[in-house]
Amino acid sequence: MIEYRTGNALDLDAFIELYRASTLGERRPVDDRDRMAAMLREANLTVTAWDGDVLVGVSRSLTDFVYATYLSDLAVRLSHQRQGIGKELIRRTQQAAPQALLILLAAPKAVEYYPHIGFTRHESAWILRPGETV
Repeated sequence: MIEYRTGNALDLDAFIELYRASTLGERRPVDDRDRMAAMLREANLTVTAWDGDVLVGVSRSLTDFVYATYLSDLAVRLSHQRQGIGKELIRRTQQAAPQALLILLAAPKAVEYYPHIGFTRHESAWILRPGETV
């Protein structure tokens, strides 16, 4: 049975290993421990999924809890996908800030997943990548 917890007091090695064991590791700086540690430490809403003592999923967000929640990372171990874990992580993230709009940028492999679970596509989102200037 999967257990869900809230909080970012996680072992950094377990956190990085989860990203590598999911498709998210392809797009995150998993070889830069300092950056990964900062990503974990500075997220103010982290929900995790555990199968016994194994970290199998994480929802890592930044939020003000009343207007906007940016769900930066949703990772589920490949071996545990298609079991509803990602959806439950999102549900618990939304539950922690029920008045806030939940915002995310879909990974290429997950573009079709989000409409399936109730998200609405937003056509006017913009990003400015590191090194690009205004």
